[in-house]
Amino acid sequence: MAPKRPKGAGAFPKPVESTAPDRPDPNALYAALDLGTNSCRMLIAQPKGSQFHVVDSFSKSVQLGHGLEKSGRLSRSSMARTVSAIRVCQQKIDRHKVKNMRLVATEACRRAHNARDFIRQVKRETGLMLEIIQPEEEARLAVISCAPLVSTKTEQLLVVDIGGGSTELVWIDLSKVEPRDRPRAIMRLHAGFHAPASPFPTARVVDWISVPLGVATLRDQFSDVDDDAARYALMSWYFEENLAEFAPYKDEQQREGFQIVGTSGTVTTVAASHLGLRRYDRTKVDGLRMSSDQIEAVIQRYLQMGPTGRRRDPRIGPDRHALIMSGSAILQALLRLWPTDRLSVADRGLREGLLYAQMSADGVLEDGPL
Repeated sequence: MAPKRPKGAGAFPKPVESTAPDRPDPNALYAALDLGTNSCRMLIAQPKGSQFHVVDSFSKSVQLGHGLEKSGRLSRSSMARTVSAIRVCQQKIDRHKVKNMRLVATEACRRAHNARDFIRQVKRETGLMLEIIQPEEEARLAVISCAPLVSTKTEQLLVVDIGGGSTELVWIDLSKVEPRDRPRAIMRLHAGFHAPASPFPTARVVDWISVPLGVATLRDQFSDVDDDAARYALMSWYFEENLAEFAPYKDEQQREGFQIVGTSGTVTTVAASHLGLRRYDRTKVDGLRMSSDQIEAVIQRYLQMGPTGRRRDPRIGPDRHALIMSGSAILQALLRLWPTDRLSVADRGLREGLLYAQMSADGVLEDGPL
């Protein structure tokens, strides 16, 4: 399947946001659910200043897309696992009496022939209505979730969201924005990558692309290759081939003033390995900056471990050992094209973007510094 991209850079339809109430309640709770190819994750949060405070959360590996690459359909067992997870989310939403929510599904449901049947099943069994969002909105939400991690020194920004079934890349030019306004300019993209004229400084989206290869789909495409190192190399070069239509692909990028923000389980796992954490600690991982050389050293250790060693490594864990090398292959392809001394690790993504977008649309976030 060819990567999805607009005809022109940033050719986005105007995003549909919920209508803001006349008098928004600053104490209201908001929920955001992200159903991906591998995981079902939810946050419940309350606005707090220019950000939000998490009240409750949920995350479970459901492998909704298991077998999708071959059959084109969601399997009965995958749907049953996922409905059970969503039922837990529904119980949390009811317990907290959440009225403001957005519950979205991504690549697996975009591709599955029986996705609509599955959406109806979820509604019937849990009372929750999932919304299948398009790649461009998924990319936009991932970008705004990472706004607090954007350096004031950054002039060229690449945001990468490595999912289970797809990978979104967004290239943003911040060179015309005053340094102190750059993180806030990223946040303003909640209104759309090319919003109407504004008196405030805006970030310019140079190009974006959604590659239908994530950690699960890329792994499945090369599952017949037995040799561990050969499979890794093939996955990395194959992913790079799928970036050929991305506008900045052939541009040599200077490390000075360039930042990559990576949001995914792959990036946070690599960061945890780099730090040598025995137990995952979000406060140490989120916002960590790594160089291309440091990331390459971690990946080389993964290869030396082999499948058995990776399965036993506490930083990788039993749920991610089968996916870490396909994710690392994607990451290495990106760093081969655009080496950097500032890859910022983001333990945040679509859920946080959904919360920011809802709260911004309702006017319950303060317009202060991030």
